Amino acid sequence: MSWQSIIVDTFTNIILVYSLLLLSLYIFIGLYSIGEVKKHLLKNSFTDYRALASSSLAPSISILAPAYNEGANIIENVRSLLSIYYNNLEVIIINDGSKDDSLEKLINAYSLYKTDHFVNQQIQTKAVRGVYKSSKKVYRKLIVVDKENGGKADALNVGINISQKDYIVCIDVDCILEQDALLKLAKPFLESTSHRIIATGGVIRIANGCKIEDGRLVQVNLPNEFLPRVQTLEYIRAFLLGRMAWSRLNGLLLISGAFGAFDRDIVVKCGGYNHNTVGEDMELVVRMRRYMEELNLPYKVKFIPDPLCWTEAPATFKILGRQRNRWTRGTIETLQMHKVMFFNPKYGLLGMLSYPYWFFFEFLAPIIEFVGMMCFLILALFGLTYWRFFFGLLGMVFSFGIMYSSFAILMEVLTYNQYKRKKDILRLFLTALLEPFLFHPFGVWSAIKGNIDLLRKKNSWGEMTRQGFTVAKKSKT
Repeated sequence: MSWQSIIVDTFTNIILVYSLLLLSLYIFIGLYSIGEVKKHLLKNSFTDYRALASSSLAPSISILAPAYNEGANIIENVRSLLSIYYNNLEVIIINDGSKDDSLEKLINAYSLYKTDHFVNQQIQTKAVRGVYKSSKKVYRKLIVVDKENGGKADALNVGINISQKDYIVCIDVDCILEQDALLKLAKPFLESTSHRIIATGGVIRIANGCKIEDGRLVQVNLPNEFLPRVQTLEYIRAFLLGRMAWSRLNGLLLISGAFGAFDRDIVVKCGGYNHNTVGEDMELVVRMRRYMEELNLPYKVKFIPDPLCWTEAPATFKILGRQRNRWTRGTIETLQMHKVMFFNPKYGLLGMLSYPYWFFFEFLAPIIEFVGMMCFLILALFGLTYWRFFFGLLGMVFSFGIMYSSFAILMEVLTYNQYKRKKDILRLFLTALLEPFLFHPFGVWSAIKGNIDLLRKKNSWGEMTRQGFTVAKKSKT
C-alpha cells in the first residue's frame, strides 16, 4: 500500500467516524428531548399562572435590559416590558453610552427625571452618569440608567448593582416578551426543593414579519425573507430539541443572552458578567455551574420550551456574519477560561459530558468540516479522491440534516404550533431543503472567520443594525 493510499484512508476514516458520532449524538438529543417536552406540557396544563402573578410569594424580579443605539425599537420594547403582568417587578433599562437618540426618546416618552439613586458597587463597572425615574405613577416600575459605554457585560453589571430584587432577568432590549413569560420563567425557582435553581431560560423566536402593537405581539407571521426564515428554523431546532435535552440531563451550558433568569445572589458571588469575552452569557452560566460544583452544592439549570421571547433576527449576511463570528469567539473564550473542567470527574456531568460535547461538536465541528473540504479539494487535484465515498458521505450528512430539521418542524407543529397556516409549514420544509446549500456553508465560514479573528486578538462586538419591527396600527372605532 502506497503512502498516498494510507493518507487518504486515514483521512476518510477520521471524517467518517466523526460524522457518525456527531449524527448519533443528534439522534439521541432529538429523541431525548421528546420526554422532557411532553412532561413540561402535561405539568403546566394544571398551572394557574394568574394566581402566581398576583401572589406575594412569587419571586421578586429585576429585568435588566442593556441598550446601545436601539433608537429604532426602544419605545416599543420598553412598553412591552412595562406591560408585563407581574406583582413584584422592576424594569431597569441601561443606556450603554448610545450615540443615537435612545436616551432622549426614553426621557420624552416616559416623562423621566434624574434622581439621586444609590448605586451599590458590588461589581466594578464604568461610571454611571445618571439614574432616571418617571414622574408618572403608571411607569413606577421603570428605572433608566445612563452610563459610559463599556459593552454589554458592563451594562448588565451596572444593572445588577442597581437591582433590588432576588432574581435578575437579563434581556436584549430589542425583544418582545409574551405576557406570561416572566411567570413561566419564575416558576422553576418555586418548584425545586432539593436543588437550588441558579438559572432558567426560555425559547427565543424570530419576530421578523410579525406585527407588534403597543409593545405586544399581536400577529405571528413566518418571515418572508430567506435569512430570517432559515434562522426561525434554526432556533426551533436548537431550542425545542437541543436545549430541552441538555436541560433534562442537567448539562446545559448556555442560557441565551436574549432572555434568561438568574439567582442574583449566586451571580454576585461569582463576580457578575465577564468583560473579557464577547460570549458573556455562556461564560456566566459555566462559571455559576463551576462555582456550585466546586462547593458541592446541589443545583440545576432549567430550560422552558414555551415560546417566551421574540427578537429581530439579522436580515443581511453582513450583520448575520458579525453575529455568528461573535458567537464563535465567545464559545472559544469560554472553553479556554474553564479548560480545567475538560474530562475532569470532579465536575461530574459538566466536566465529563457537557464540556467535551461543546469542545468537539460546537467548537471543532466547523473547523473539521472546513479542513475536510480543503483536504478533499487537494486530494481531488492529485486524483486521489474516492468519489463514491465522498458523494455517499455528503448525501448522508445532507439527508440527515434535512430529516432532523423536518423532525424539529414536526415537534413544533405537535406542541406550540406558532405558525398555523399550512403554507407557512410548507415554507419551513422548503427552507429545510435549502438550508444545507444556501445557509450552512455561510455559517461554517463565519465560524472560521471567528477563529481567525480570535487568533488576531480581535475582540470587537460588531455593530448590529436593526430594521425595526412591523408595528400594527390600532383601528379607530
